[in-house]
Order: sequence, then C-alpha cells, then structure tokens
Amino acid sequence: MPDRSGPGTVRNARLSLVVPRLLSDGTLWLLERAARHLATLGMSANAVSLLRAGIAVVGGVLLALGYSGPAALAMVAASLGDALDGLVARRTGCASVSGALLDASVDRYEEFFFIGGLAIFFRGAVVVLVLALAALAGSFMVSYGSAKAEALAKPAPPGAMRRPERAVCLCVGVGMVVPFRWLAHHFMLPAWLEHAPPVGALAVIAVVANVSAIRRLQSLGRTVAQPKTGAPQGYRHRTVT
Repeated sequence: MPDRSGPGTVRNARLSLVVPRLLSDGTLWLLERAARHLATLGMSANAVSLLRAGIAVVGGVLLALGYSGPAALAMVAASLGDALDGLVARRTGCASVSGALLDASVDRYEEFFFIGGLAIFFRGAVVVLVLALAALAGSFMVSYGSAKAEALAKPAPPGAMRRPERAVCLCVGVGMVVPFRWLAHHFMLPAWLEHAPPVGALAVIAVVANVSAIRRLQSLGRTVAQPKTGAPQGYRHRTVT
C-alpha cells in the first residue's frame, strides 16, 4: 500500500504483488480519483486515517456478531482507506512523519479488530481461536520486521504476507461466507461449510505470515551482523532474532 513516510516518497506501482495487475491498476485509478475529490473537499489524510479506524471498529464488531456480508464491506472499505490516506497526503502536500506514524498505528489496530472479531466469533472452537491468535502474531511480526529494518536504516527484507496480501486474504475469506452459506443451504451441505473460507484465510495467514516473519528477521539479523568498515575494536553487532 502507498505510505506517508514523507513528501519525497515514490508511490508504489501496484497495491499488491499477488493481486492481478489489471485489478491493481484499476483500483489505484479509482483511489486517485477519490483522493482528488477528498482533497478538493478539504479532507486531510489524518481524517481519512481516523475514519478508516472507525470503519475497522465497525467491521470487527460485525465479525464478532456473525454479520459476514456487512463486515466484508467494512473490511474492504477500511483496507482501501489504507491506500487512500497516503494518496490524499501527497495530493494535499501534507505527507509527514507524524502522519506516517498515525497511518501505521491505524494499520495495526485495523488488523487487530478484524482478526479479533473473528477470534470472538469462533471463541467456542479452540483450534480456530488458536489459528486467529497465530495469524495476529504473524501479522504483527511481519510488520515489525519492516519497522525494525527502517529503524536500522536497512532495506526491508523481502517476504510474503505483507499487509496488502493479508488484507486481500481476510477480505476474500470473509466475503466468501455469503455464497458458501447459500450453497450449504440450497444443496443440503454441512453447515460448517459456510465458515470454511474465513477459517482457511486465518490458517493461511497463521502459517505463511509466521514463516515469512521468521525468515525476514533472520535475513535482517544477517544484514546487521555484517561488520562495519572502521568499527571500533571489540564492537559487536547484536543479531536480531
């Protein structure tokens, strides 16, 4: 997703490497138009960030209550808002470090509300609850790897299940509940089938995100462990684990 790290940041060419190029470009085109209208109305990037935080709260509550259809719409709106606030910041010339901090903070809360909502809904199923907690941990650790690399002035290690991929996975998983529910009802299929998509999404994120986070932190650890030229004798780099 586009960020708000500063005025000189170059906008990413795509929203996600796993989303088809045509869909990604079309979405960015629509977001650019929306950003232009919001900037014309005088809406700030921070206001967009706070608005999507509110939408994320609503989405999380809807997920916890089992209203998958409306929840999926709220999730998509909040996820697209992650790109929209950055575009508004650039169009209005108000990109800043404080704005990037707010944006990143809302990102973390947004994922917490979505996965937390699913965890509350599936609280009676211990296995699914564990998957939700593992997905939340993996999501945060992938983002932590990027933040730690930035703090150390190192390139962010490559890896799967970054925020756009996690958002797509969760939105698709929750959005598929409605058609799966229809299939289960009309074709006399097992009732649990309707919950298979979001559980599958949690499982994918839980496994892939945690594996990716570990590999990214190992890669970052090897990078920072390389001795610097001219470092004082006895200087020891601490490996990030």
